[in-house]
Amino acid sequence: MDFELSQDHKVLQSSVRDFVQKEIQPLAIQIDEQHHIPDELVDKMRQLGLLGSYIPEAYGGSGLDILSYAIVVEEVSKACGSSGILISAHTSLACDPIQHFGSEEQKKKYLSCLASGEKIGCLLLTEPEAGSDPAGMASTYRKDGHHFILSGTKFFITNGGYRGIGIVFATKDRSLKHKGISAFIVDLETEGVEILRNESKLGIRGSYTTNFALNDARVPEEALLGSEGQGFKIAMETLNGGRIGVAAQALGIAEGAFERALAYSKVRKQFGSPIGDFQAIQFKLADMYARIQASQLLTYRAAWLKENKQPYATESALCKLHASETATFVTKEAVQIHGGYGYISDYEVERMYRDAKITEIYEGTSEVQRLVIARALLSGG
Repeated sequence: MDFELSQDHKVLQSSVRDFVQKEIQPLAIQIDEQHHIPDELVDKMRQLGLLGSYIPEAYGGSGLDILSYAIVVEEVSKACGSSGILISAHTSLACDPIQHFGSEEQKKKYLSCLASGEKIGCLLLTEPEAGSDPAGMASTYRKDGHHFILSGTKFFITNGGYRGIGIVFATKDRSLKHKGISAFIVDLETEGVEILRNESKLGIRGSYTTNFALNDARVPEEALLGSEGQGFKIAMETLNGGRIGVAAQALGIAEGAFERALAYSKVRKQFGSPIGDFQAIQFKLADMYARIQASQLLTYRAAWLKENKQPYATESALCKLHASETATFVTKEAVQIHGGYGYISDYEVERMYRDAKITEIYEGTSEVQRLVIARALLSGG
């Protein structure tokens, strides 16, 4: 059992870290305050290959492995959780289902422009009454000649504001529940696809979180991803992979907050000594570090299992649950270590504290992850 990163992974980690320090870190506060990631920064991430890390080179990707992808999201999220989730949602929720369920024609048409970053991708699954329970989906589709007609609403769509390529889920008959759901690859500039609003949020403010209306949007029959009725399976498998990306994002946020808290504890003095000399602070730092290390091992292991085509659904739930709760714990403690300064945006841990919370909610809440894990245990998994 080898816990050492390969030389290739170390080189990638170092190059991404340098890019983050040069290009993303200086903009992190601005991104949060302006609720927008500059297009120039997105283009630089695209040019570096960060938006198609594990997609094959034949389709415009970088041809790396899943662990490389996790490292990319982790390193970016140390500086900016909004930029981290842009990469994660784009890669896991749009590129991945096309790579694994798309036809060769769909890969050539859609995956190439997504993996290269020319288009930003997203997943249109959540609805006002269907979040953790996709079987309650109300959005519908019907066949009309050589087209499908999509109707309904989709909420909380990460990356939706870019109006790139979306994987849209709808049912042909609500009485069929999960068996009636199908998935479609949709250009979000299509007539009938309307943005209702981009939400204003507690954290990850630079990330678009968009609500859509599907007003009889007409898409060609070639847009069907997989086969009819396969949508629920596509959604569940996509979310399993997406949880690794969110775990990596949460891990990066936690690491970023920890690094700042550790540095601050060495220079902030009280009663004539650095606060890091006090046992109360030392215990906080030890607990923060221990949780981060455990989260990293769980996340990297889940990435390795997915890469090696081994069952990983339980492990993805484990790493997402642990890393997200680690992020909220570590960022809270980082604010506490900074004292009053931790409540001020200039010290960044305030933003990281806000960014961390969403990782316990999207891609399946912590409660859902516990259900997934418990059911696997009780069924002998």
